[in-house]
Amino acid sequence: MNLPYGPDVAFGIHPDLGVAAVADDQPHLDELLRKHHFRYSQDLDVYLLAEGIGHNTAVRTMAAATRELQNTGHTVAADPRIMLPPPVPTAHSTATRTTQPGNTSTSLTGELHELRRSADVADTLEQILDEHHGAVGDLEEFIDTAAAWCERLDTPAGRELSQHLRTIAHHVALLGYRLTDAQLDLPVMPDATPQDAPPLSDLPLPARCTVPIVTHTARARAAVAPSQKRPAVLPATPVEAPRSTAAQPSLRRTR
Repeated sequence: MNLPYGPDVAFGIHPDLGVAAVADDQPHLDELLRKHHFRYSQDLDVYLLAEGIGHNTAVRTMAAATRELQNTGHTVAADPRIMLPPPVPTAHSTATRTTQPGNTSTSLTGELHELRRSADVADTLEQILDEHHGAVGDLEEFIDTAAAWCERLDTPAGRELSQHLRTIAHHVALLGYRLTDAQLDLPVMPDATPQDAPPLSDLPLPARCTVPIVTHTARARAAVAPSQKRPAVLPATPVEAPRSTAAQPSLRRTR
């Protein structure tokens, strides 16, 4: 389709099919969108991603396509509602959780670099701890949901992993309590950082522990490795041969 006064490519939300794009009728735009897994729908005259793709994957795909389009000199427009994640499914007796854009741990970490008053830092940390939209509660709910998924397998391994995940979720909840203590201590600290204080980005951060990279092969080996809960399968005992009446040589080793 031709967009004479609009951008070269525009991204939006289709009510049933998710992230969609319309583009000017140029072959290289079609090629670039297909490179980023958008496929043209002749019936709807729009570009769509694969059916059933996750929200976060769709947003990352759109962002990657946007960067490449802009780097090649094209104009791009996007509906900000694309960034809103879908509501989390809940039971009929539970109120549906509304989503809020920009309230992520990454965006809040960026805000810290611009703050100077301890009370403002406390307010930012309170957003992390918010009962309904905070990152800590979201992480705990995610792990609990993953545990429920494993438990739904109805297998011994699934139930064991479910219990392990629920233990991790409990640790996340404890982390929230510790962060709440820190959040309550912030307002009683000195009100503001000195004007000559170095930028936050210049201060060295504590070294993080390195998380080992586990390959699929290593996971497969670990899955069949013996443990206290899963003992190794011993080889079958061979049938003992009839004993000979002849004298047997000594099996004792001599030095």
